[in-house]
Amino acid sequence: MMVVECQTRGIKQMELTRDRALALLKDYNREPFHLQHAYTVEAVMRDFAREQGYGDEADFWGIVGLLHDVDYERYPGEHCVKAREILAEQGAGERLIHAVVSHGYGIVSDVAPEHEMEKILFAVDELTGLIGAAAKMRPSGSVQDMELKSLKKKYKTPSFAAGCSRDVIARGAEQLGWELDTLLERTLGAMKRCEPEIAAAVAQQTT
Repeated sequence: MMVVECQTRGIKQMELTRDRALALLKDYNREPFHLQHAYTVEAVMRDFAREQGYGDEADFWGIVGLLHDVDYERYPGEHCVKAREILAEQGAGERLIHAVVSHGYGIVSDVAPEHEMEKILFAVDELTGLIGAAAKMRPSGSVQDMELKSLKKKYKTPSFAAGCSRDVIARGAEQLGWELDTLLERTLGAMKRCEPEIAAAVAQQTT
């Protein structure tokens, strides 16, 4: 297993490479929907890293996004609990583990998001699902021609993509100190920029 070393809280730990992270994801996930969600959040997190001035950490942000739901398909009742065990067994550093576990804060975890990266993950997790569902309803099947006002309309319709928690999205914006519209607009923009990358990852999965 190829890894890179990092220093976290004075302890020498190891961070997973993208290839190993992807293999780990596939070890615990088989459903195409879950894999597509992982690829989507990975790409969006990498994009946000660049947009927010963390370009040198874009790969790490992406791995956090890729693995954020690593335990959900197999252990839905222990989400974010099993993730810690799975990642620790793979030698993942505390920085990665904390980021993954913190996205369930107030839902299935008492670990609060601290770093901006963790707060963005918390905010975009549900939102990417909402945007993806909205895109499927469009004649184009794409986010490229989606406008913010259209997304806001879907957001304000509780029956649409009801599984995507508006409360979590709103709390995510609040934790970041952003207006809700800012979060919606920035995440929509990220998904537009990342759509080809996500489509390529999904296509590779099905070949």
